Amino acid sequence: MNPMSHSSPEAATTEPAWVRRTLIGVALAFLTLFLFIPLVLVFIEAFRKGAEVYLEAITEPDAASAIKLTLIAAGISVPLNLVFGVAAAWAIAKFEFRGKSLLLTLIDLPFSVSPVIAGLIYILVFGLQGWLGAWLQAHELKIIFAVPGIVLATLFITFPFVARELIPLMQAQGVEQEEAATVLGASGWQTFRRVTLPNVKWALLYGVILCNARAMGEFGAVSVVSGHIRGQTNTMPLHIEILYNEYQFAAAFAVASLLAALALVTLALKYVIERRVKAQLKQAGRSE
Repeated sequence: MNPMSHSSPEAATTEPAWVRRTLIGVALAFLTLFLFIPLVLVFIEAFRKGAEVYLEAITEPDAASAIKLTLIAAGISVPLNLVFGVAAAWAIAKFEFRGKSLLLTLIDLPFSVSPVIAGLIYILVFGLQGWLGAWLQAHELKIIFAVPGIVLATLFITFPFVARELIPLMQAQGVEQEEAATVLGASGWQTFRRVTLPNVKWALLYGVILCNARAMGEFGAVSVVSGHIRGQTNTMPLHIEILYNEYQFAAAFAVASLLAALALVTLALKYVIERRVKAQLKQAGRSE
């Protein structure tokens, strides 16, 4: 008889208490030094000169324009990515077709391409000297150094997030419920609305939250296509950079604190929804 057969399943991964405490201590020290302390310092610096200076910094015209543009870019890109993510995940998880692996690879493309390179690609295509530059200029259409270019760059950077949250869950759930609904006479839209969508709603919300957070915090690609036109094409991250380079530290940290606050809200929502997603994945695994 194999002597290992009497060992518990946890024996291979059980470590002495001092090892666990050391690992936990290292992780907490790392988080404290590189996450908690910088985050606290952002808010300390933002309010260092008082609430009046803080409010003035986030309500002055350029800051208000940056906040508005950030919300516009996120407000356009997130719903479009939601539609794309649901469609792509549904196709990949529920159907077999030629080019499926290629589609999965393309969805992951923004994870492997630098945001700066993505911005340069848009300039190559839509810029004044780009492939479509002459045609756009002839029709008085402006993409680069304008809001459309910022939206396009944000779309490119954020489109994997919703799809990548939905695909594993939909694959784990299989197609049995959809097939049963079809047999009972439900149309494709009815099957999606009454069967597929309720089963993935928490993963969908989780992906939307991540997509929104990434859209509001994007810097590299947006920096390339924006032109840094103050009061017109600066988003919040770009406005923070300009203020900091001009030694307006209080104003820079004030606007940065808004992004940090949004990040904290996103983190709280992410934690709640992530637990729901894990519960759905476990349920889907048990049902197989």
